[in-house]
Amino acid sequence: MFDYKTLIYESAKNVLDGLDPSDVTAADAFCDYCIPCFKFAKILRKSPMIIAADAAKAISIEGIKTEALNGYLNFTVEREGFIAHALSEIGEYKPLEDKTVCLDYSSVNIAKPFHIGHLMTTVIGGSLCNIYRELGAKVVGINHLGDWGTQFGGLISAYRRWGDEARLNERGLDELLELYVRYHSEAENDEVIAAEAREWSKKIESGDPYAVGLFEKFKATTLEQAKKVYKRLNIEFDSYLGESFYVDKVPAVEQRLEKKGLLKMSDGAEIVELSDDMPPALIRRSDGASLYIARDLAAAYYRHENYDFDKCLYVVASHQALHFKQLFKVLELLGEPWEREMIHVS
Repeated sequence: MFDYKTLIYESAKNVLDGLDPSDVTAADAFCDYCIPCFKFAKILRKSPMIIAADAAKAISIEGIKTEALNGYLNFTVEREGFIAHALSEIGEYKPLEDKTVCLDYSSVNIAKPFHIGHLMTTVIGGSLCNIYRELGAKVVGINHLGDWGTQFGGLISAYRRWGDEARLNERGLDELLELYVRYHSEAENDEVIAAEAREWSKKIESGDPYAVGLFEKFKATTLEQAKKVYKRLNIEFDSYLGESFYVDKVPAVEQRLEKKGLLKMSDGAEIVELSDDMPPALIRRSDGASLYIARDLAAAYYRHENYDFDKCLYVVASHQALHFKQLFKVLELLGEPWEREMIHVS
């Protein structure tokens, strides 16, 4: 692509009789390439300085400056032309044109404000999306929402006790956060409130229309604020499917694990034993609730089946390193070859 040595040799060999490709040497302090003319003095019966000066007048290479200096024929590549050519070559270089890359990043939590940790994963993930697109890949940007857990039952309980629709519409996420903090403060000393929250959590899980309706309103309120940040950062996502979407897909994962003989019981909980230097992966608690890794396994299968990715990147903080080691190890034990293309960008 930038074989200047060969270009210089081909241009100079007819001017300097006996020139060898090895005579074109790499850069020194005065130029990018040079040809010492001392070896030609005996053949041409001229001083090296005259030979170099005559050759400099006779050799013309587009984009390269040629000059003589103390018996050396110096060649300097014009920087602007080199940069323009390099950029045009890079612009046409699409090595991932037939590849699909999934990027899981940002992943905000419902009913919580956008914080610095989310900003880091958003900026890094968004940059990786841009790079992969430039390289020709089809990029699937995924915002894996943190939208599952007993805290949402507590939020519904708090909203019904102390909330107000008009205030929620006016204050948005600030109102949700205030209710969330108050619920945790009150529930510590009031078992009735804690029990009420657990009941609302079960209603969300069972698909109760009222509970699910409030849950979806809380989610929309959170995303409304997050999308303002994304707009300022020029970030767009192809998917906002969060944890709640994968809950009913966990049983299919358990069936795969059972079929491979990997699913074990430990004190009433479902686990997958991994290795001596890694704790077991907890799939389902003894109370029947699925765990984070179970939903991530379901998400991995969903993404592979729906996007047929060539690479799947998780742009998530380093304190989740063990989780992703466990996730990838379970998929390896399940015999999934595409597990090798899943990467934790910590």
